[in-house]
Amino acid sequence: MEHVDVVVVGAGLSGIGAAVRLQTLCPDKRYVILEGRERSGGTWDLFRYPGVRSDSDMYTLGYPFRPWTGAAAIADGPSILSYLRDTAAEHGVEHRIRYQHRVTAAAWSSDDERWTLELAVGPEGRTETITASFLHLCTGYYRYDGGHRPEFPGEADFAGRIVHPQDWPEDLDYRDRQVVIIGSGATAVTLAPAMAATAAQVTVLQRSPTYVMSAPAVDPLARVVSRLPARWAQRALRWKNLAVSSAFFQLAQRRPGLVRGLLRRAAIRQLPDGYDVDTDFSPRYDPWDERLCLAPDGDFYRAIADGAVTVVTDHIERFTPEGIRLASGRQLAADVVVSATGLRLLACGGITLRVDGEVVDVGRSFVYRGFMLSGLPNLAMCVGYTNASWTLRADLVSRAVCRLLNTMDARGATVAVPRLDGRAGQPHPLLDLKAGYVRRSADALPKSGSRAPWKLRQNYLLDVLSARFGDDTECLELSGPGRRATGADRAAATPATPAVAGAGATRTPGAD
Repeated sequence: MEHVDVVVVGAGLSGIGAAVRLQTLCPDKRYVILEGRERSGGTWDLFRYPGVRSDSDMYTLGYPFRPWTGAAAIADGPSILSYLRDTAAEHGVEHRIRYQHRVTAAAWSSDDERWTLELAVGPEGRTETITASFLHLCTGYYRYDGGHRPEFPGEADFAGRIVHPQDWPEDLDYRDRQVVIIGSGATAVTLAPAMAATAAQVTVLQRSPTYVMSAPAVDPLARVVSRLPARWAQRALRWKNLAVSSAFFQLAQRRPGLVRGLLRRAAIRQLPDGYDVDTDFSPRYDPWDERLCLAPDGDFYRAIADGAVTVVTDHIERFTPEGIRLASGRQLAADVVVSATGLRLLACGGITLRVDGEVVDVGRSFVYRGFMLSGLPNLAMCVGYTNASWTLRADLVSRAVCRLLNTMDARGATVAVPRLDGRAGQPHPLLDLKAGYVRRSADALPKSGSRAPWKLRQNYLLDVLSARFGDDTECLELSGPGRRATGADRAAATPATPAVAGAGATRTPGAD
């Protein structure tokens, strides 16, 4: 049976970044990337609906070791996909990816001190196995086989076509047709102006409003720093955006009424005179209770002002042959209905995890230092920020995994297990959002504690400081080859000694 030091699961944004970090920080480790789909890119290859783009600026969504150099701060999906694949090719990661290798189960053996992975390989899904000393899950937390798709009364009567953005059909023709988009989240805000370019009319049907914030598609600072050396210019843009987004989030947390007012006034400025802003753009929740929707250069508001997009806040009574009848009695004509009704979450890529023969209920575990799970040996998982770019935490996680591997090598340890020991405090949902897709799956996801190192923070700057100055092995049980952890091993789980530091265990996230 083939054995490797590290298996990375997923060849998307997180997995490609993790591979580059392994090559540079742990060059002696042999690794492979197992990708269930036939192509790399993850989310950016899967989602192909009109207008798909980033909802974070590319200076923070891009990798710190390969800064984004495109002109657009908010990039479209194909550009991001090219960036990911170019990164994989440039760093020699591409030849480490095994496509159509879907991990279905992973079993840890304490006697063997390794994971045995069951794989479904190829289009026929034949069973194969591989073993690994360490398992790094870069699967994200979305289901790839389908989004959230509620059934509406009367769907069978509808003469048109109903589609979900996650399963966008290549043959869908909506030119000069009436389109209704059900939903008010980021996907709907992205789809509406993109489809309005060729559709006869686009109507966004929402049960309740959401916050929509405009941002420049091209960062104004980019022109100012363009004369600086490329590396310094990229750092300036990255840290400026980090500071601005962090300050805005903290302001929203501390003064939600003030931020609500700012967003309302911004909407009024961009919408036609007399528009009923409070009905369509004044949510019941506070800013950042759910993610804010981003409109590059205000394209969503501009499409409304031009008359190409209409927003309707109402409830669906039922579908009719001609479209949708609303609770108010209003009839919406539709040839195409897009059900932008959200995503479904999935912990650990749906992989069944076992430790010494016992199935692990991931929903009862706690996240340790933002990258490991309580009671699971030699396993890391990547969870991004909800209030900032995914890559910010993904890269912190990749570097934390490398520091851990180097620490284990320096101490002669082969197993690392986070142990709760009653220190986690009160359990909290992994994702601190009130969105429907989060609430529907909260019980299946790992938990965040209320105290460090079990608290999953939504603060990149604090996480950088913790990685630089914190104790990487607090609550971490280390054991040597062929034996269980002893009191001496647990006593050794203290801040890095000079010997460990020399082995690279204390390398800081700011090294780039």
